[in-house]
Amino acid sequence: MSQQGVHAALGNIPRVVVQPTVDNVIASTYLVKGIVFFLAHPFLYPLLKARLLPAVLLSIFVLTNLFVWTLLPQVLFLKLFHTAGSAWVNAVFLVLGEGAAVVALLFESFLVDESQVDVFDAVLIYKGYEDLVRKHRPVSEDSLNDPVRRLGKPIRSSVYAPFSFRQIAEFVILLPMNFIPYVGVPIFLLLTGYRAGPFQHWRYFQLLGYDKKQRNAAIRKRRWQYTWYGTVYLVLQYVPPLSMFFLMTAPASSALWAADLERARREQEANLAQAPQYTDEPDAGV
Repeated sequence: MSQQGVHAALGNIPRVVVQPTVDNVIASTYLVKGIVFFLAHPFLYPLLKARLLPAVLLSIFVLTNLFVWTLLPQVLFLKLFHTAGSAWVNAVFLVLGEGAAVVALLFESFLVDESQVDVFDAVLIYKGYEDLVRKHRPVSEDSLNDPVRRLGKPIRSSVYAPFSFRQIAEFVILLPMNFIPYVGVPIFLLLTGYRAGPFQHWRYFQLLGYDKKQRNAAIRKRRWQYTWYGTVYLVLQYVPPLSMFFLMTAPASSALWAADLERARREQEANLAQAPQYTDEPDAGV
C-alpha cells in the first residue's frame, strides 16, 4: 500500500472505528441515566409502587423454583462441556436467564406494559415533547409539575414493547450458547441483545407514526447502538432482587434516548428547511 493509501486508511479510523464505538458506549449508558432519572424524579414513584409487591412476589416464586428444581441438573449437564467451576457459573446464568424470560413473559405481557408506557410518555412530556404523546393520548394542562398526572387514557393502541414469539424462540434456540466455557454467556447476551434493543424504542416509533419500513430503516441506522443497549438491558434483568425495578426504569432510559434523538431530528429538519433551495433555472440575466 502506498504512503498516501496508508494516510487515507489512518484518517478513516476515527469515522469507521472510534465514532461508532463512542456511539455504542453512549447508547448503553442511557440505562444508567434512566435509573438515576427515575430515582431523582418522585412523580414516577406511584407507577412503581403499584407494581412492586406483585413483581417481587412473582420474581421470588419463579427464581426459587428454578434454582431448587433446575440448577443442579443443569450443572451436571454442563459438566460434560465445562470444568466444574465454569459449569456452576454458566448454570447460574442459565437459571437467571430462564427466570428473567419467564418473569418478563408473565409480568411484561400482563401487568407491566401499561405502566411502562406511562413511564415512557411521562418522561417525554417532562423533556418537552408532549406534542408526540398527544397523538396517542390526551395530556391535561393541570398538574404541570407532575407529568404522570397529566396523562390521560390512551385513545390509540399503546404498547411499550410488543410480545414477540420470535424473540422467545430465538432466546430458546440461543440458550445452548451457554454450553461454551467462559465466552458462552457474553455471546448469548450479545446475540439476544441484538433482538431486545430495538424493542425498547417501539413506543417511540409508534408515537412517530412509523410504518414497518420506516421502523426497520431507523433500526438499521443504529443497529449496533441498539444491540449494546439491549445487551446491557438484559444484564440488568439478571440481577434477581432488582430485575423488576429495572423493568420500570428501562422505559425512562429509552425515553431519555428518544428525547435526544427527537431533538437531533428536529434540529436537522429545521436546518434543511433553512437551507437555500437548489434550482436549475438559469439566472434571468444570463
